[in-house]
Amino acid sequence: MEELMEILEDICPEVDFEKETALVDDKVIGSFEILAIISEIRDSFDVTLTPAEIIPENFNSAQALWNMICRLKK
Repeated sequence: MEELMEILEDICPEVDFEKETALVDDKVIGSFEILAIISEIRDSFDVTLTPAEIIPENFNSAQALWNMICRLKK
């Protein structure tokens, strides 16, 4: 989770990823940030995100992203 938090903070340093729970729903992050996050997740965690995983529920919080990464690594 620490590595994910570093990635997120590098992409969007102004966002408090520890507290935000509606990153997509509240438009805290947009499509460009989501694409950057997907790319970094792929490179850092060696997982592939299919279009089925690219839904707001998986990107609304750092915890949701982490849960998705853990699920994909299994």
